[in-house]
Amino acid sequence: MITYRTLTLDDVNQLQEIDRSEHIDLIYEMRENRLVELEQNHECSNWDEMLLKEIQNRYVYELEQGGMAYGAFAGDQLIGFGVLAHQYRGKERNQLQVDLMYVSRGYRRQGVGKRILNELGEEAKKRGAQYLYISSTETKSAVSFYRSQGSQIASEIDQELYDKEPKDIHMIKELGT
Repeated sequence: MITYRTLTLDDVNQLQEIDRSEHIDLIYEMRENRLVELEQNHECSNWDEMLLKEIQNRYVYELEQGGMAYGAFAGDQLIGFGVLAHQYRGKERNQLQVDLMYVSRGYRRQGVGKRILNELGEEAKKRGAQYLYISSTETKSAVSFYRSQGSQIASEIDQELYDKEPKDIHMIKELGT
């Protein structure tokens, strides 16, 4: 049975329980405002020490600044989480970013990511946001997931986020009323 709850700073060490590995057969690249498919054939490994520390630091930073995290558990093991960043984005400051989002390999395509994204969206609405801003990894699995949840390619790219991750696919998800 999978349970869900809001995460706290005390949960930071459980992030290492996520198995982020996946086989990547396709990535996307933005060219002239459209997605272009590029075939791949490699394995994305699980966390290395440096990446895990970076993710943990981002998690702590966002929660300390007023962001929010939501997680999924199988028993006591964290199997998925998402972080809603604290900073409003967009020209009208009506967007909140999904800063981190991971679901463990063995739990994907079971509704875990959908539930986490929906919770982040509900929290964003409570905070007055009209959109989620998503700077997604360029993998087919990530982009397809966000698009299946109603996200669209962003017409206005957040320059700060683009500069951090220029290969990411920038998307926006309108939050209903």
